[in-house]
Formats: sequence, C-alpha cells, structure tokens
Amino acid sequence: MKGVQLTHRNLIALVAVVYHNKLAEDEKLAEKNGGAAVSILTVPLFHVFGFFKVIKAAAFGESLVLMERFDFVKMLEAVERYKVTYMPVTPPLVVAMAKSDLVDGFDLSSLQALGCGGAPLGKEVCERFRQKFPHVEILQGYGLTENTGGATRTMGPEEAKRYGSAGRLLENMEAKIVDPKSGEPLPPPQRGELWLRGPSVMKGYAGDDAATAAAIDSQGWLKTGDLCYFDQDGFLFIVDRLKELIKYKAYQVAPAELEHLLQSIPEIDDAAVVPYPDEEAGEIPMAYVVRKQGSTITATQIMDYIAKQVAPYKKIRRLAFIDSIPKSPAGKILRRELVLHAISFTSSKL
Repeated sequence: MKGVQLTHRNLIALVAVVYHNKLAEDEKLAEKNGGAAVSILTVPLFHVFGFFKVIKAAAFGESLVLMERFDFVKMLEAVERYKVTYMPVTPPLVVAMAKSDLVDGFDLSSLQALGCGGAPLGKEVCERFRQKFPHVEILQGYGLTENTGGATRTMGPEEAKRYGSAGRLLENMEAKIVDPKSGEPLPPPQRGELWLRGPSVMKGYAGDDAATAAAIDSQGWLKTGDLCYFDQDGFLFIVDRLKELIKYKAYQVAPAELEHLLQSIPEIDDAAVVPYPDEEAGEIPMAYVVRKQGSTITATQIMDYIAKQVAPYKKIRRLAFIDSIPKSPAGKILRRELVLHAISFTSSKL
C-alpha cells in the first residue's frame, strides 16, 4: 500500500476550481431548495472523495450531514429529515437507488443532484435512475487520490445527458491519451492510458521515490493506469483500469462494459466480472451475479442475453450466483477476492 502526499497547494488548486464553478451550478441548486444547500456524505472520510467534500463544505460554509456508518435506509431517512440537496456517491449506490423499492417510502423531493465518481456509470443505469428520479441530475466526474480526486466533471443538465462520460477537464488540468506500449500521444477517439498534469497532482508517494518516479515523468505528467478516450467534444470516457482488462486470446475485454449490461437486467441487483484462467484462451470473462429477491433467472438466460449484446470475444463464459459483491468502503469492487473465490471453488471440486 502506497501513501499519497497531497500538499496545501494541491487542495487549494481544487478548491479554486470548484469555487470558479460554484456560482454557476451550486447556487442554481440552492435556489430550487429555498436557498439551503445541504450535502450528506455517503462515502468514507478517509477516501479522497469524502475527504475533499469535507474541505469543500468548510470552505464554502455549507451544511453537511455525517453518518456514523453507511446504512441505506438511514441515508434515505437523513435525506428526508434534513432536506438534503446533494450527495456524493459511487455507482453501486446509484444502482441501489434505481432498483430498490425502499426509496418509495421516503420524501426525497429536496434532492437535486448526485455527484458520482469512483467508477464508470453505464447509460442503462443512468436512464433507469432518471425514470425514477426525473428531478435529480447525475453529475459524473473522474479523479484519483494522486490528483486530489478531481480531473474532470460534467456540469448542467445537457452535459449530464452525456451518459457514460466523466465530463470535461477541470479548468486547471491538462490531459493526453497515450499508447501504453510506445508512450506516443493518441488523437480522439483512440483509446489509451490517460496522463494528467496540473497543480492538483500529488507531490509523490510517501517514502517511495521509485514508485513516484514510475508514476510521474520528468515533465510532470501523472500516469493514471486507466484506459480512456476523449471524444471530439472533449468529453472523457473511462473504459477500465489497464490492469483489470481480461486478456481473452488476442483480445482485451473491459469488465466494466459487461457489468453495465448485467446491471441493466431488471432481475439483477448487482454484478461483477473478473478474469478466470483458461488453458486455451488464457483468460475468460466470469460473472458473479446477485439476483433480485424472488428472481428465478438462470445463468444460461443471463449469458445468452449478454451474448446478443456484445462481440463474440466479450461473451461471459462462466457465471456464479452470490449473495453480495465484495466492495471496499469506497464502493469499488474487490475483484481479487472474487478471482480467489472462483479459483478455490473450482479447485475444491476437482
């Protein structure tokens, strides 16, 4: 585990950008709710997402609702009680709100926007959420701890409709898409590794000069390790982590793409896709699925549905049902645990 060194300059640089956009966006949301901007933290304070939201609230004098620990029902109760207008969230929470019947028992009319980050959010999930909450905008963004948590964001209802996009670059950031092998820059809309440069990029990894040198080049470019592309209008799209791509024969399969399709199925509450070792192909996509309570959908039905939506090499070739998807406190899928589970389960049957 590496410790990221963030400086006062890093934090002020990001606060300055947020303040620059505050009058245009935050005040509009506040006006809709009688002038009171109230946020609730659903992400942990030790994660850069939650940590910066506390700094933002202090810097702008906003009201902030804290939970001792995350609980879905208590979160809904808090939104109703404190008339929350904004929530920072991760994709699993958006999925839960879109699919859960529990939300129907609460008055969430004060809620105006969700700021979603941590992982890509699929078009199907966004559309399902908008059907249920037409008054709530989902403002997606992208960042990582190494750049203080902010690199891109969507602003306003029109940009929010760019489903799947993490938005445009923040005003004080530079970016380029680079071929992971050659290091050469690539034009839109070609895919490659995203590199970032700007005043919010970390000082380095604490006590690890070698890791710092590997992550930041001599010109100050931070290598994110994320496979991305920009479209012709400058909107960023996150494909997946480079190290999480499934190597099927000569192809690369992004787990996030398959997870979005799985989550679009009404009878599925949650899903994750991981690489499974295969003697012929090297790796094959394997899905772990949480069925909706009472659902009898079968593995074959799910795999057949996905097969009709994707190219042959992207098909899910193994599937297992599970009670819940293991995730970090920040909402990220713990893929390594699922890979170990898949391998150990198979070995125990041999």
